[in-house]
Amino acid sequence: MKYYIISGEASGDLHASNLIREIKIKDSKAVFRCWGGEMMEAQGVQLVKHYRDLAYMGFTEVILNIRTIINNIKFCKKDILEFSPDALILVDYPGFNLRIAKFAHEAGLKVFYYISPQVWAWKEARVHKIKKYVNHMMVILPFEADFYKKYNYHVDFVGHPLFDAINFDDQPSNFKLMNDIDDRPVIAILPGSRKQEISKMLPVMLSTISFFKDYQFLIAGMKSNSEDFYKSFSDNPKVKIVYDNPYGLLRMADAALVTSGTATLETALFDVPQVVCYKGSAISFWIAKKLVNIKYISLVNIICNKLIVKELIQRDFTVDNLKNELSLLLNDNKIIEGMKSDYRIMKEKMGGKGASAKAAEIVYSNCKIK
Repeated sequence: MKYYIISGEASGDLHASNLIREIKIKDSKAVFRCWGGEMMEAQGVQLVKHYRDLAYMGFTEVILNIRTIINNIKFCKKDILEFSPDALILVDYPGFNLRIAKFAHEAGLKVFYYISPQVWAWKEARVHKIKKYVNHMMVILPFEADFYKKYNYHVDFVGHPLFDAINFDDQPSNFKLMNDIDDRPVIAILPGSRKQEISKMLPVMLSTISFFKDYQFLIAGMKSNSEDFYKSFSDNPKVKIVYDNPYGLLRMADAALVTSGTATLETALFDVPQVVCYKGSAISFWIAKKLVNIKYISLVNIICNKLIVKELIQRDFTVDNLKNELSLLLNDNKIIEGMKSDYRIMKEKMGGKGASAKAAEIVYSNCKIK
């Protein structure tokens, strides 16, 4: 059968790649055409567009690039029709994917959605579009099934695909050797994947270096962004860039500064104490405050409905605040152990391995039904 998959972000690239692998196990004749990144491409699929060409964050950024976005949507619709897939699989990325879902449904295609848009956080009215245009929704957060149940819409909770993506048994020795890392304790910096967010987050994160002289700072970099881009923010020899291996970095980190997103969850799964950071444009933040109806921005805090990790957002995202919070995470054993205890509770709520296989089975079994 033929599968058309659309992912517009780095985390979606990871989870879609594991989904592709599981679909191929069930369907030996599977043919894929995809929007995504290197991890999906490594599964042998035909990559149409890379997510780095799709990543516009914030309201103002979307408006400034609206012509490109519209052209991408037009091209995507045409490409889907020409490919004529048995299944269209949308991975998160709701601003784009919900438009495609409507189009595909009206074209008579089977529409699967893997990793729900965060309709429980904002734009709750999108649930009605999902009910109308998505044949099968597969959710990965434990509270999402109950949320959709309020709208009389059945979804499948498959568990979180990070448990499939992470090998917790790997040892950091080879990682240290390959990346020329010494034995000093490590502060990990995870500044995000998009150039826009990295440009806002990384300079402030790196400004804490002078306060922690006994530590080495390692940036989780992505090869889709050039080395010159990362080095433009610091030429300090204490800073190293580790490309495309955030899990290797987190295995040996003593603490982490993390841009809000999936990385906050990944950091928690490795039991690394963290400070969650976020800063967008003033206009985007003002609009978001009017629309968002959740108490927290970090998935760690959202899943447990409790302030487990400190969130430094917008004006609170300063060098002094980062320095103070990081000092606590490195020196206050009560805070460190309390955070790790809460991490364990969070993991229990999320379930175990098998999300990718469960999602693949839902797609494959429903595609066989003509």
